[in-house]
Amino acid sequence: MSGKTFRERTALITGASEGIGLELARIMAADGWNLVLVARRGEILSELAAELIRQHGIKCAAIPADLSDRESVQQIIEKLSARNVTIDALVNNAGFGRYGLFVNVTGDLYTPMVSVNITSLVALTKALLPGMIERKSGWVMNVGSTASFQPVPVNAVYGATKAFVLSFSEALATELQGSGVTVTCLCPGVTKTGFARVAGATHLDVDFRGAMTAEEVARLGYEAMLAGTRTVVTGRMNTFLAFCTRLVPRSLAANVAYKVMKKRGK
Repeated sequence: MSGKTFRERTALITGASEGIGLELARIMAADGWNLVLVARRGEILSELAAELIRQHGIKCAAIPADLSDRESVQQIIEKLSARNVTIDALVNNAGFGRYGLFVNVTGDLYTPMVSVNITSLVALTKALLPGMIERKSGWVMNVGSTASFQPVPVNAVYGATKAFVLSFSEALATELQGSGVTVTCLCPGVTKTGFARVAGATHLDVDFRGAMTAEEVARLGYEAMLAGTRTVVTGRMNTFLAFCTRLVPRSLAANVAYKVMKKRGK
């Protein structure tokens, strides 16, 4: 599809201020999409919106929002309604993890993690999906992870939230067959982003052999979304490992993941 195809289309991208979300915004803007960018850091988001408008001549709105706040989704929907913006593609990219044994992580980090990774994703999808179905056209991309395929000790809650994202996406894709709306779950492996910093795991080696750039992952996800692919795992080795985890007992998969996570943390 050419960029002209999307000149009248608008995509909403969460977590758009850095990493995969940022690269998706750049790729989609270059392809002619109008954009609504959502993230916590309003100043960075506004600068990105101005840059994309200047470079590609698109419409681009920045909506600062903390998706761990349960009121944030309703506020986003109200702002879209006030601006008479119709969303044709929803990219639920926002998410974060926390490295460490479950009982050792201090503070209440897990409640906002579940809110961002699951609750806001479901709420935005629920709010925007009916319009897509009515128009018989639309795309939903949910960003999962290779962590979606097995338990992830030392990042237990994050792994569980991403397992939810994959299951929800696959079920929704089936429900929407024949509706004109597709659902894609993008499942990256370790990617060169700010994820490790936010997860409190800067000691992890994110530059190990096979790590992909955020731009590479974003492009694969975007192409899969346009093709209507239900699930895409980035990288051949990640694809192979995700397949293998479905063939072994989950206890074995959890033990292997535990050893890998501990080894990277040394």
